[in-house]
Amino acid sequence: MRVHGFRLARAALMGACLIAPGMLRAQSGASAPVDSTAKKPDPPPPPVNHLETTLAGFKLTGYAAGSYSYSGRSDGGTTIVDKPYDPAKFSAGFHTELLVGQDATVIQSGGFNLGSQADLPHLYVTLNVPTASGNGLQFKVGRIPTLMGLEVIETVANPNWSEGNQFIYVENFTGTGVSVETKFNDHADAQFRVINGWDQVSDNNTHKSLMGRIGIYPDASTSLGIVGFWGPEELNDNTANRYGIDGLLWRKLGRAAVWIQGDYGQEQANAALPDPTQDAKWWALGAWVTYDFSSSVGWALRGDYVNDENGARSGFNGLVGFPANFGQKFGSGTATLNIKAWPSAVVRPELRYDRSTLGAFNGKKDQITVALAVAYLY
Repeated sequence: MRVHGFRLARAALMGACLIAPGMLRAQSGASAPVDSTAKKPDPPPPPVNHLETTLAGFKLTGYAAGSYSYSGRSDGGTTIVDKPYDPAKFSAGFHTELLVGQDATVIQSGGFNLGSQADLPHLYVTLNVPTASGNGLQFKVGRIPTLMGLEVIETVANPNWSEGNQFIYVENFTGTGVSVETKFNDHADAQFRVINGWDQVSDNNTHKSLMGRIGIYPDASTSLGIVGFWGPEELNDNTANRYGIDGLLWRKLGRAAVWIQGDYGQEQANAALPDPTQDAKWWALGAWVTYDFSSSVGWALRGDYVNDENGARSGFNGLVGFPANFGQKFGSGTATLNIKAWPSAVVRPELRYDRSTLGAFNGKKDQITVALAVAYLY
């Protein structure tokens, strides 16, 4: 999956709604047809998941995945338990995901440890207050996925199999805290969060971090999301704030779809930076294009570029593959074929090229990865 000697095989929420923009909605099953002839008894109801039988309204989903490339291999899986809320009335729900596999260490948050082979990247309760629009006002409490960017932890929900550089280096994975969210109408929604910091379950200082998003939807084929963030992120340091902006534009064009994502961030001078005497800056740009040849075959192209001019985002630890550095520029180009010819399975061959201004790939400045990933969704 990811290059640089590690892999980020992740779980998947079921459904393409995780890729397309918009608010997640609770789904209800259609009623079984009734025999109107009255000459024989109605057929028995269709069998359901045991968890749904014993705990009405709960949904159990997930996937198991394995992948292999010339630079490494990965396997893992996730189980997802979800209890949807009803936006039209006072209601509550929850969402949790258990990630198991060799890549759980990469996304683990400070202050929470299930071991190197497991993590709970999502674990939150949602309280809904009905509104006149019928969309409700939601309060989420717990460990919640980031508002930033296109790509998500659940890899099979992304256009490509491997994660892009923006997802790994300029975004947080999760935040633990409180989120207030609402959809005003078909053209606008908003989220605002107070969290313990980027990828922190237990706060590493005494000040909170803020993150907010505004979503704009001019029509059914276009969306624009703007995210802003601010707060101190370093251990025992309440004064060195990290702040910036993330923007994501999506446009549907027949069988094709295009996303463009831009990021800009700064962190005030502190002892954790490669150069503790000056503020650090970074920016990134990425683009994705997908095209569906049919319902079972499609492709996805991605190109990204990160200018980490002070080494603040690419040299902060050994988990993300780059050596410690005082600044570099790096990017990648990726082509993925998404094959859904088998029921409940996705096969994803992929070709990826990475390049850096440093000798970051075993002493070389570039690297080619050829990979094959297979996921079974349940």
